[in-house]
Amino acid sequence: MNILETGKLVVVRGGGDLATGVIQKLHRVGFKLLVLEVEQPLAIRRSVAICEAMYDGFANVEDIAARRISDLDEISACFAAGQVPVFADPKGDAIFKLSPIAVVDAILAKRNINTHKGMAPITIALGPGFSAPQDVSAVIETKRGHDLGRLILNGGALPNTGIPGEIGGKSAERVLHAPAAGLIKHIRKIGDIVEKDEPIFQVGQTIVHAPFCGLIRGLIREGIAVQKGLKLADVDPRTDVDVNTISDKARCLGGAVLEALLHLGRDL
Repeated sequence: MNILETGKLVVVRGGGDLATGVIQKLHRVGFKLLVLEVEQPLAIRRSVAICEAMYDGFANVEDIAARRISDLDEISACFAAGQVPVFADPKGDAIFKLSPIAVVDAILAKRNINTHKGMAPITIALGPGFSAPQDVSAVIETKRGHDLGRLILNGGALPNTGIPGEIGGKSAERVLHAPAAGLIKHIRKIGDIVEKDEPIFQVGQTIVHAPFCGLIRGLIREGIAVQKGLKLADVDPRTDVDVNTISDKARCLGGAVLEALLHLGRDL
């Protein structure tokens, strides 16, 4: 039987911008999905992250409509409305209540936050911190380059270097971090084009400036209490990028997860 024909649930842990690329791909082909998130997600590219439903109740990214639910009994109503349910469950307790056909770890924490093969017949993890087939059924490479999106059935993804992938000749300098602990206040917004040294946001009394001329592609939610060093914003040197559409990387990872589900689900 085809894995789609089972009609069973796929649980996706994480609803950030890269996870949203996975969610869109699976939703479009007909999988029933439940997204598990933390109570207060810290997404940067909020305009393309369905985890924003945790704050606003609803989130729309391209053709995906997501709704926060407070009880697992609301899942069926979401499906009937064509929505993707998003539920606060960082530990994944709902997984064992619902017995999904597959679990996809798309948290992108660069480490394993308690995802294991006992959760479902198929388990897939994105990025470093996992080894197949010991921890999960398959691992997806997330590092930009020749192997991006590669399905790994024996081994793990490349180690985290801590250096963002290069875009438009810019790498580490395009990511802005909290200079101190405190509340973040926006000066500019996602989608704005800024000049070098122009103020973008402030944490407490410290203002953070644009490192170069570019487009604000990501900016953490205003009013969040942040710790020093936390990633808060992303400036893209390309000023023609649509900040409201899913990225090439996220789409690639979505395709890889779909490949993994179909490959591993052939014999279920």
